[in-house]
Amino acid sequence: MSIFDKQDLERRMQGALDALHKEFSGLRTGRASIALLEPLMVDAYGSMMPITQVGTLGMPDARTLSVQVWDKTMVKSVEKAIRESSLGLNPSVDGQIVRVPMPELSTERRQELTKVAAKYAEQARVAIRNVRRDGMDSLKQMEKEGDISEDEQRRSSTEIQTLTDSFVKKVDEALSQKDKDILQV
Repeated sequence: MSIFDKQDLERRMQGALDALHKEFSGLRTGRASIALLEPLMVDAYGSMMPITQVGTLGMPDARTLSVQVWDKTMVKSVEKAIRESSLGLNPSVDGQIVRVPMPELSTERRQELTKVAAKYAEQARVAIRNVRRDGMDSLKQMEKEGDISEDEQRRSSTEIQTLTDSFVKKVDEALSQKDKDILQV
């Protein structure tokens, strides 16, 4: 007899929400955030390495990021990685420090970023609904095989739907907060 695992579904839905927060951290608002540079890969010693493995990321002030590059031969590679990323940033080199001033966002760019945030949120909702579908399918299978009664199947289905609704609500709240951050001038 297989047992319905609500914790597993909750863990998977939380994973979708965590992934959304990670995606959001990479979206640029008007303020500087180290999370913006963390996903960048740098061509170092003939292979691609995360930027965090070639230097220390810092935030000297609210509108500037910095990368203290450990090996001075890597400074040009770090600058190039930042410049060629899709972030629209223009780094400047100062010795072994690459400074990245955060430009003001135009109204059009802010609108584009809210659309990107909405797309990320929709992907998270779809992932949560897929987890719900998996849970519902396994409940139907368990009922068909006689492992649980029809009443248990209905009660568990209601629990799964309630769980799904709560996670979709969390996604909507996160999107609303991110939109507010992006549109704040």
